[in-house]
Amino acid sequence: MRGGDGIQEALFTLAKLEDFVPADHPLRPIRALVNAALGALNDLFNQMYPGTGRASIAPEKLMRALLLQVFYSIRSERQLMEQIRYNLLFRWFVGLAIDDPVWDHSVFSKNRDRLIEHEAVDKFFMEVMALADQQGLLSKEHFSVDGTLVQAWASHKSFRPKDGGNDGPSTPGRNAEADWKGRPRSNETHASTTDPDSRLFRKGIGQPAILCYQGHALMENRSGLVVGAVVTHADGFAERRAAVAMMRTVPGSGRKTLGADKGYDTIGFAQACRQDHVTPHVAMNIDHPGGSAIDGRTARHAGYQASQQIRKRIEEHFGWAKTVGRLRQTVFRGIRRVDQHFKLTMLASNIVRISRIPGAVPEFATGGTR
Repeated sequence: MRGGDGIQEALFTLAKLEDFVPADHPLRPIRALVNAALGALNDLFNQMYPGTGRASIAPEKLMRALLLQVFYSIRSERQLMEQIRYNLLFRWFVGLAIDDPVWDHSVFSKNRDRLIEHEAVDKFFMEVMALADQQGLLSKEHFSVDGTLVQAWASHKSFRPKDGGNDGPSTPGRNAEADWKGRPRSNETHASTTDPDSRLFRKGIGQPAILCYQGHALMENRSGLVVGAVVTHADGFAERRAAVAMMRTVPGSGRKTLGADKGYDTIGFAQACRQDHVTPHVAMNIDHPGGSAIDGRTARHAGYQASQQIRKRIEEHFGWAKTVGRLRQTVFRGIRRVDQHFKLTMLASNIVRISRIPGAVPEFATGGTR
């Protein structure tokens, strides 16, 4: 007998959101870990909001929604709100009931800016790493560092002279074509009118110059988790400066190692590491005119070879961030906003990695707290 094609909804239903999420869904351990970290930020969230006035979006729900945007490559807040409106899995993860109204995208964006203003992402990052440290996932001695370019939300046409002068002939119209042939353009004389914090930079010889930022990540070598992340202006020295600064934030006064690629093989960087009791396990750039700053006393040890193998795992975070997290070109303007976006994406990559480590979140999955 052929079944009918009509829909007849029941007047009442007893179904819960929990019933629609499979017990083995990968978001379950992620949500347990996220909730444990957010619970430790209660005092910060109380300071962010006054005690009077209308109730705003709960910061815990806001943070979970931002993570969903990274996990599922959602390109805008408008699309995120649309997904939460009809996606039961998203409602469950964020913490909205089936009949709860969904926020307007503009209200969501304003509340997100409040998190950026109070640097809530930084503290959220540290809480997740503290939970990972409690499970014995973090190394205290061996680290790796690398950097990547994050394309700015600005075009070459916005790169105009700082003195307001003409930058060459262009065609008429709103989206005019400019002719820069034979005209020098540098960060000293030009700046983007769309995103003044971005810099014109190219990764290497033969590579195109783009308006961008530089994102830097410090990874511990035991589980391959990012323990430090920061965004700086793009220039030829930012990677080494950021690496030294991030290593100085690592607790402990004992001897540490730091793996890196050939771009960090300079005398100044090696000396700065050794002054901070850090052994630079940097790939030797033997083609450099002045020779390599790493001698045989460092490169002969098996630990150096292990660091050179493990340091490449940091590229997994960058690759995930640029494909899944959509960090290849940021949608934010200003170095502070881009920095928070980069840290949130690195945090999301960490959370996914932790959730896949067997036995990494046993107490959180059963409802335990810190």
